[in-house]
Amino acid sequence: MSILGNIPDALRLFRAISIRLAYGVLSLIFVSFVTFLASELAPGDVVDLIAGEKATVETKARIRHDMGLDRPWYTRYGEFLVGATQLDFGKSYVGTKEPVKDSIMRTLPMTMRVAFWAMLLAASIGITLGTLAAIWENRWIDKWVLGLSTLGVTIPNFVLAPILVLIFALQLDRLPTTWEENRVASDFYYLVLPVVILSLRPMATLTRLARASMIDTLHQEFIRLAQAKGVPPVRLYLRHGLRNSILPVVTAIGTSFGFLLTGSFIVETAFALPGIGRLAIESIQKRDIPTIQATTLVAGVLFILVNLLVDIFQPILDPRIRESQV
Repeated sequence: MSILGNIPDALRLFRAISIRLAYGVLSLIFVSFVTFLASELAPGDVVDLIAGEKATVETKARIRHDMGLDRPWYTRYGEFLVGATQLDFGKSYVGTKEPVKDSIMRTLPMTMRVAFWAMLLAASIGITLGTLAAIWENRWIDKWVLGLSTLGVTIPNFVLAPILVLIFALQLDRLPTTWEENRVASDFYYLVLPVVILSLRPMATLTRLARASMIDTLHQEFIRLAQAKGVPPVRLYLRHGLRNSILPVVTAIGTSFGFLLTGSFIVETAFALPGIGRLAIESIQKRDIPTIQATTLVAGVLFILVNLLVDIFQPILDPRIRESQV
């Protein structure tokens, strides 16, 4: 027996998770460096935006020195990485010039809230529709589900958002058009449209993937054997069919979360939601480099953590993966 054979299973699982975290950290460093480099190479000078057009050369030099922009780029990037490990992203260049950490802590809960409900809605409806389409393959339900899922994949958020706002907010007057500070109803009332819009494309993707995986599973020999033994249809489809076909869908949920993060930039801006997506768009428009770097890094951390959770749940759902990894 090899030495690895004597290592407890929990230790091996911890080692696998640690390796994934190490790759995640390298990915975050790469993303932060690309963001920093893009900010450095972008045309224009942030000092000109802060000082104004009529500022003197001496005034601009003083502002540049106070902000530390007169130092080499690699020094500033190294300080950003060190500060980021302590959740210190510096201060904003514009507005009240508050610490970027405070802006992130204020806006992150809204983004997480919308992304969670959108992913929950997309997964629940997508898996349900995909399963029904697979059970009634090549029938009218299957054709309708395929048609709707194809439509959901092809229509982007920036096209879908104004259409739904026109129907439900302007014509039917059932839902609000934007988030309001002084809300007259529960938050759910203001989040329905953003959540639905953000969830439709992942929902369509998960529907098509669940259908394809379920059809492949239902054609397996063990399904035919279960049918021959007289297993009830509900148990056959849920326990034997869905349980063995859900793994690709769970994997896709992790990648779909990345779409939710990028889609939240558009949805939060369109509905004036106080999330990090809207914060990132506003910081790009204002050339607020510390906030741009912080929002990009936070989005990367969220994406990596969600995919790590997917990697952890995969061995739980599929014993074959657990045996190969552990």
